Amino acid sequence: MRTRKLHVLALLAAIFALAIAGCGGDDDGDDGAGDVSGSVDVAGVWTGEEAQAFNAVINGFEEENPNVTVNYDPAGDELPTVLGTAVQGGNPPDLAAVPQPGVVKDFFEQGVLQPLDFAEEEIKDNFTSGAVEVATFNDKVYGFIFKAANKSTVWFNVKLYEAAGVEPAETFDKFIEDAQTLKASGTRAYSIGVDAGWPLTDMFENIYLREAGPELYDQLAEHEIPWTHPSVKRALSTMTEIIGEADNIVGGRSGALQTDFPTSVTNAFKQNPEGAQVIEGDFVRTEVEASTPAKPLDEFDVFEFPSIEGSEGVVVGGGDTIVMFDQTPASRALVEYLATAEAAETWAEMGGFASPNQELDPAVYPDELTRTTASAIADAETFRFDLSDLQPAAFGATVGQGMWQAMTEFMENPSNVDATANKLEREAKRASQ
Repeated sequence: MRTRKLHVLALLAAIFALAIAGCGGDDDGDDGAGDVSGSVDVAGVWTGEEAQAFNAVINGFEEENPNVTVNYDPAGDELPTVLGTAVQGGNPPDLAAVPQPGVVKDFFEQGVLQPLDFAEEEIKDNFTSGAVEVATFNDKVYGFIFKAANKSTVWFNVKLYEAAGVEPAETFDKFIEDAQTLKASGTRAYSIGVDAGWPLTDMFENIYLREAGPELYDQLAEHEIPWTHPSVKRALSTMTEIIGEADNIVGGRSGALQTDFPTSVTNAFKQNPEGAQVIEGDFVRTEVEASTPAKPLDEFDVFEFPSIEGSEGVVVGGGDTIVMFDQTPASRALVEYLATAEAAETWAEMGGFASPNQELDPAVYPDELTRTTASAIADAETFRFDLSDLQPAAFGATVGQGMWQAMTEFMENPSNVDATANKLEREAKRASQ
């Protein structure tokens, strides 16, 4: 009888011990780094050197989680098609890095995205609000921008600035004044390539966000206000202070309309430059270094798109958003890792990367120019995704139609603000039908 009692007590003790052990973590097996096992399939837009850099980030994750294998599929520009086909076939990857917010929104509306509630607090704490709001639906976080681009920059020819006696402008009024000083010194202020239209949409967005503010910017992005709204016409009028000065643009307006973006960069930084500055994003640097002998800081440099009427900490940008299709312990662990400064640091040290993660130390960026452009994203009080990328493709980002075509025609005749606003509104309505 005593032996039987001892067996019962031993059994109860074993059950109790198992219960205590079970309380130490959830039944998903994600109770700590290194305890998770399984595989994660990730599809992304990054190819070539970018794919190699992301694989270095993955290596860091796998070192901390040796029982997890991450398989990265570099789908490039075909990513939306790849993901759409996979979703329709019922076999999407666990995670994806998507460059178009409209694609992310489409997947949410299809009900195929998983909320990142398990990491929401850390994501909101670490990232700028704009990097999270771009994939927040019904007050739930479904993604965050991991790799960002700063489109609120002006790249200038240092020697031409010095010759004219001007310095980077902090305000738009001073920027316009300096353009006249540059012209008087014998060089045209602006090198613009608008054969496809998108550099002008970027210019408009930078002006509009600073003049109208983030609330109207968001409303315009959702077409809750028309493109004929006074705030739109005001921004277009401000643009004419740049594009209306035909004799201060390399090649004049007609020349700019025949010039592609890479050539516009070359024109400003080649050995015998024709223009003093390019108003475009941080990717200008790649074009400078690919096509000219110009040296950073000594011959080319960068400053923030100037403030308008006291606007502070405003950045228009792009980026690649991490989203989840299938929630597993392994995919959850990878999302949590990508939300850390450690993950961003791996790629940041390699260059060609900017992060909206505010916990990332800017000192890890490999040079001063990258620190300038990348840290502006994390420090921005207001970060908004490129407005044209938020639109249906037929309106926002297609050659020969929509915003791109309307802005091209505006370059031809910048005095007709009303006609441009009316065309934008017609095109926006057509694209949403």
